[in-house]
Amino acid sequence: MPTPEAAHVEWMTLALEQARLAITTDDVPVGAVLLDEAGTPVGFGPNRRVADGDPLAHAEIVAIRSAARQFGHYRLDGCTMVVTLEPCLMCAGAIMQSRVSHLVFGAWDPKAGACGSAWDVVAHNPSPHRLDAVGGIREQECAQLLTDFFRARRKNVSASD
Repeated sequence: MPTPEAAHVEWMTLALEQARLAITTDDVPVGAVLLDEAGTPVGFGPNRRVADGDPLAHAEIVAIRSAARQFGHYRLDGCTMVVTLEPCLMCAGAIMQSRVSHLVFGAWDPKAGACGSAWDVVAHNPSPHRLDAVGGIREQECAQLLTDFFRARRKNVSASD
């Protein structure tokens, strides 16, 4: 059985695949995967805000909805959320409300991250539900995907001016 660190690195591959799917719909490349206690994927989520015209369709929310449909209920106790970007306030709240037990993320988000960057709702959580979080897994790769996406977008905007 792989060490937790090795498993995190391996699981991030799945989240990165979801992030790359988001690019195909012109969405910001953020991807998430939810795994059950055995490490089996039970929910997948590419960012779908643009594709669905839904401001709530962040990758984490899409993955949570996918897993909840599979389980037939909202409680995702024992599950692990793996996401390429530190969750925002909305997503961190949804992760906690769905009772996810573990969070693994790639790039830190100093502007909107709610798991240690701009805020830390995970550490300052008065709820009896506890969530452990590990950030910085394949951080450079996750961050580069976002950098490349926004660089190409700026280039396309300036080319059309």
